[in-house]
Amino acid sequence: MERKFGVYPSDVSDEEWAFCSTYLLLMREDAEQREYPVRAVFNALRYFVRAGCPWRLLPNDLPPWSAVHQQAMRWIAAGSFEQMAHDLRAILRIALGREHVAPSAVVLDSRTVQSTPESGARAGYDGYKRRKGSKVHIAVDTLGNLLALRITGADQQDRSQVGPLLKDTQRVTDENVQKAFVDQGYTGEKAAEAANKHDVVLEVVRLPEAKRGFVLLPRRWVVERTFAWTGRFRRLARDYERLASTLAGLHWLAAVGLLLATLDSLGATSA
Repeated sequence: MERKFGVYPSDVSDEEWAFCSTYLLLMREDAEQREYPVRAVFNALRYFVRAGCPWRLLPNDLPPWSAVHQQAMRWIAAGSFEQMAHDLRAILRIALGREHVAPSAVVLDSRTVQSTPESGARAGYDGYKRRKGSKVHIAVDTLGNLLALRITGADQQDRSQVGPLLKDTQRVTDENVQKAFVDQGYTGEKAAEAANKHDVVLEVVRLPEAKRGFVLLPRRWVVERTFAWTGRFRRLARDYERLASTLAGLHWLAAVGLLLATLDSLGATSA
């Protein structure tokens, strides 16, 4: 008798699954060693990241946590979520009528994620935020969609990741990026030189001198909104992962969920 699995708000629709399945089927759907439907495992993983529960506390009406964990590690190692996010980003830009699929400008920033006992070996101390944990460095396009991501200890300076972030960004955009908007944490000759090596100009968006209360900075607010979006995924609220690659992979999965939701609101997933 075929087992029935619970239905949750995070489950993908039929249209979404038709797209996602091409990236997630690392072997045949009817392979003899497969015990649980891939769609059910993917839905369980989406629930896990959104709800923020420990692996072993996945609800009983979902596939066993061990099966979900093992398959998630395979998907992350294969770069399935990252590639899916890049293709969804291209589809969204087309749906919004953007002239080019690849962006010509990006925004860089980082956020410090509080450490836990699981991630303690990787943790560093962020003196500015007064927090011990890991830093998530990201590059997004001007719509706020994820292009590149790096995980470091929180003691690493933002400007030290300019080169690696822009290298990854140029790789996924076919060397199309010309400008990167950054905050004052990226000032200095080394950051500018690292950007120039990848044919990108850094533009520092500075706070007004007479700052009073919250100030919405041009261009810079986009990446802050992206961090706010990912903050809704409770598994990403802290660094619960033992491996940096797992933390990065779950961020890419969150990006996939955000892009699917945006395209669904535009009616693009059913087109």
